[in-house]
Amino acid sequence: METQKWSIVALCLLGVLGSTTAKVSVSGPVEEENPEFWRAQGAKALQAALNRKLNTNVAKNIMLFLGDGMGITTITAARILKGQMHNQSGEETVMTMDTFPHTGLLKTYSVDFQIPDSSSTATAYLCGVKTNLNTVGVNAAARNGICKTQKGNEVTSILKWAKDAGKSVGIVTTTRVQHATPATTYAHSASRKWYSDADMPASAKKEGCTDIASQLLKNTDIDVIIGGGRKYMTPKGTWDPEYPRDLSSSGKRQDGRHLISDWQKMKVGKVKREKKLWNNKLTPLFEPGDLRFDVERDPTMDPSIAETTEKAIRILSKNPKGFFLLVEGGRIDQGHHASRASMALHETVAFDNAVAKGLELTNEEETLTLVTADHSHAFTFNGYPFRGQSILGKSPLYGKDMLPYTTLMYGNGPGYKVVDNKRPDIRKVDTQSKDYVQLSAVPLDTETHGGEDVAVLARGPMAHLFHGVQEQSYLAHAMAYAGCVGRDLRHCESRPQHTNTKRILVTATDDDRNSAPSLVSSISLVTALLAAVLH
Repeated sequence: METQKWSIVALCLLGVLGSTTAKVSVSGPVEEENPEFWRAQGAKALQAALNRKLNTNVAKNIMLFLGDGMGITTITAARILKGQMHNQSGEETVMTMDTFPHTGLLKTYSVDFQIPDSSSTATAYLCGVKTNLNTVGVNAAARNGICKTQKGNEVTSILKWAKDAGKSVGIVTTTRVQHATPATTYAHSASRKWYSDADMPASAKKEGCTDIASQLLKNTDIDVIIGGGRKYMTPKGTWDPEYPRDLSSSGKRQDGRHLISDWQKMKVGKVKREKKLWNNKLTPLFEPGDLRFDVERDPTMDPSIAETTEKAIRILSKNPKGFFLLVEGGRIDQGHHASRASMALHETVAFDNAVAKGLELTNEEETLTLVTADHSHAFTFNGYPFRGQSILGKSPLYGKDMLPYTTLMYGNGPGYKVVDNKRPDIRKVDTQSKDYVQLSAVPLDTETHGGEDVAVLARGPMAHLFHGVQEQSYLAHAMAYAGCVGRDLRHCESRPQHTNTKRILVTATDDDRNSAPSLVSSISLVTALLAAVLH
């Protein structure tokens, strides 16, 4: 009872201090005390909704921006961080993805688990079929890690449907290109972990299954693919050109194949055309594994996800039939798994910048753009922080043990730090550091995913189809319908494609030729250069 009394007193003091602090340190809330501020804002938003007309064009282009692990809590926290990075309070900030007029929720469970992984969810939203945990591009009759159950249960993705329809297709990711999300666009595997043949059990090889990296070359002709993962494409022991002394970065393949050279031979004609077009030297920026976190990359050497997105769009836009592009902010997820909220949120801000670049380079009348996530994380936003307080800071309200805690925490993960039934005192700890590991309630080596619904945000042709609460597998069907690819072609039979096309610069400009060699034009160029270096 005494503890409850003191908690109530503390909360009341917090309210008083909060209102006083807001008037002194934050200019926004003073204006917001006037009810007309909110009435005018509401009236403006209402009128914008009333004026909105449905876009029923056929989608010439489809851009799918996938924030891996970007649950709604992550979006909210990243919005605040983005504002605070520009010296704003943060809460009222409008991210690019916030401007999308149509919104829905997606149920993320897999066939066999309440909380999914990135491969089962990718199979849902890319292939239109829900499946089991840890499997890639196969239906739920396939079993995790059992090769023989894979045969006959393969399912194809919207990337292949778009390619079959004559569109150009591409992938941009901040992870390795063999990782769960990008792999599902082109591969079929009973295990998402079969990156190279070295990662496969002997029984799977004997039964005829192939690794994900090798499927990148043979399953679908992908026009642009930008990401990491070169160590899975070169023979075991092949030194890495960027990290020659790092054995963990060297080639992994046991079959002796040099997939980069193989790709070069397949694309030799295209390589010559691309070299003539761009007429500049490119530095291969693929990492042996995943790309660097945005806050740790060298801007003079490592391209941002916005830059790689721009390069992909400029190449893919040359096709008069349009394109499909998947852009994955894959390291949002990895920041969360490490319970490093700062890393995850900065990755989300960089991802939102890529969304902005995508909208800048395309025409909304003919381009369907979606932003969504595959799953969430055990990530919480709590503690009654003051308006404008750092999203990476501490709650002004202490716990019952009279110790502070951060407003961002995890339900489980490596941040469990209770010793002798006592939490650590973080009053003098810089919780805004990129390396700070948030506290968690349950000790685990790596934090887990969350199971709640994720948002899907849409704009462009047929964006109104993305509404309500849907199964995650609905996404592929709605995208395909909007773009007239795949099985259901009713939309293009009744509606002509939009022809008032916004011109997009697709030839090399002086800026392109003089820019830092960090911008990657296509995998054919990069792989050709890598092959030259590695030989």
